[in-house]
Amino acid sequence: MQRMKYRTLTSAAAVAAVALATAACGSGEIGAQTESNKAQASSAASKNCGTINMAVNPWVSYEASAYVVGEVAKSRLGCEVTYKELKEDVSWQGFGTGEVDVVIEDWGHPDLEKKFFKDKGGDGSAMDGGPNGNKGIIHWYVPPWLAKENPDVLDYKNLNKYADKFKTSESGGKGQFLGSDPSYVQFDEAIIKNLGLDFQVVFSGGEAASLEAFKKAEANKEWLIGYFWEPQYLFADVPLQAVKLPPYTDGCQDDPAKVACDYPDTVLKKILSTTWAGQADDAGVAFVKKFEWSNEDQNTVAKYIAVDKMSPEDAAKKWIEENKAKVDAWVA
Repeated sequence: MQRMKYRTLTSAAAVAAVALATAACGSGEIGAQTESNKAQASSAASKNCGTINMAVNPWVSYEASAYVVGEVAKSRLGCEVTYKELKEDVSWQGFGTGEVDVVIEDWGHPDLEKKFFKDKGGDGSAMDGGPNGNKGIIHWYVPPWLAKENPDVLDYKNLNKYADKFKTSESGGKGQFLGSDPSYVQFDEAIIKNLGLDFQVVFSGGEAASLEAFKKAEANKEWLIGYFWEPQYLFADVPLQAVKLPPYTDGCQDDPAKVACDYPDTVLKKILSTTWAGQADDAGVAFVKKFEWSNEDQNTVAKYIAVDKMSPEDAAKKWIEENKAKVDAWVA
């Protein structure tokens, strides 16, 4: 924002010029502008915002949400925002110590809720902050070329006959199943065992490695099956195809060792520090609770970061500038 630079006008000519300008504009217009300025100043003064300690979990879509929330909080509410790169379980541990105030995208952690939600028997340091507007979808996927040339691979019952095709030097003589970051919510080893599949999970180590593996498999027509998820900007360029597993039913993932079903679609939500969220007069708390956006919104910012190589801050600012109406609704 450009700042107006004011100079004191001391000459008679300057005073006359000001008087003429005032007459030209009209006193009514000046009065209206004065009242508008007063209203804006009053509104800004009424918004009190302290510090937001924002966890940033290790995938680009989460990063997109975190930085959009953070940049809005800073630019519109005057909050101080600290970003902390942490894995999911470590983030939750920070609620009780005051090191983390917000996890902006949770994919469902019943085990952690039992430790940290008071109504689940936990210590009460964390609470459900409501949906963030995103819908999380996890499946087993193969690259589009493979689904097109071997459509029966999209049914798990046919995977064993293709196991040799998926072998790699790391899969111990079995077909390789590509996992991602071991800290993510995943039951793939149990699913493989309980469905009697001749596959071995090999973890890529993280989102970036899994992205590159699927891109390479599509470009080079390589056999690949693995864990992946939406929202994710990759689907716009490489429309991965989901493998059909036994459908998810309530309770089928309650015992991690016995899981033999697909992943559920998940309404993603915000997890908040109970202490931080209890600050009723903090505008940052009200804003974060109100924040919701779509998978499309998130994919747009994630693509700015991952493909266009923008910094997370600049990607967030670009989206914020292009979506003023949505931002206005969050901070109203």
